[in-house]
Amino acid sequence: MPPNEMAVLFADISGSTKLYDTLGDARAKTLIDECIGIMRGVVAHYQGRVIKTIGDEVMCVLPDADSGHLAATDMQLKVAALPAVANVKRAIRVGLHAGPVIEEAGDVFGDTVNMAARMAGLAKGMQIITTSATVERLSPALRGSTRKIAALSVKGKGDDVDVCEVIWQAGEDLTMGTASIMMAPSQIKLHLTHGARELVLEQANAGIALGRDAGCQIVLADRMASRVHARIERRRDNFFLVDQSTNGTFVTFAGESEIVLRREEVMLRGQGRIAFGHSISKSSEETVNFAVR
Repeated sequence: MPPNEMAVLFADISGSTKLYDTLGDARAKTLIDECIGIMRGVVAHYQGRVIKTIGDEVMCVLPDADSGHLAATDMQLKVAALPAVANVKRAIRVGLHAGPVIEEAGDVFGDTVNMAARMAGLAKGMQIITTSATVERLSPALRGSTRKIAALSVKGKGDDVDVCEVIWQAGEDLTMGTASIMMAPSQIKLHLTHGARELVLEQANAGIALGRDAGCQIVLADRMASRVHARIERRRDNFFLVDQSTNGTFVTFAGESEIVLRREEVMLRGQGRIAFGHSISKSSEETVNFAVR
């Protein structure tokens, strides 16, 4: 049977073990089943079908990249709207890839399925991870709600795979694919100070890299910093610091306790200070000061 082009989506509940530990088996299963029910309903709404569920994971197919993007976004919005139970908030992580699949006996097989599963493995809770190949298949409006985050070596692939994230937290306008995705940003700027040098980040979707590599816009001499340690990216009206390092990125907002990012991200606000691979308290090492104005 010749392959058909479609989108394959994997979604599972992040932190389900914590649900079981906190709430007990029966109550946790009820909450997990509620999430799976929501995901099934979303898939049906976008003319897709669920191939299988395994524990807290759903595998499904949708007609094309656009419907996969919209379904993934709708899943995140609906699960994020669920109330916390015993201070535990439910979240899902989603992996998506579009391409040719082989259908047989109600199941699907092939490289597209494997790639979608790998994208799900890279996602964290409340994240949708996909590939640049899938992004290229999206309509222009939906393509505007994605960002490239890394080029990663994927087992079984000779070349690195460009990995992208679908930005869904901005609101339900993303699910509608309207021109609001492309709205002009406000005039908020991010000022970065590194030694005697100051950079200003102001253009929509602009980004800079920080690390020891000479190709980074902010080059660090700090021996604890990674080659490409972190990125700062503008998404609509906000700036996000994204850690990509081995030793973590340490951030202090004015008047607040230090936080540590390990393959995580944080929205920058107000003013503060960033250190690379060590606590900011080790003042002998270089840091970057930031201010959002």
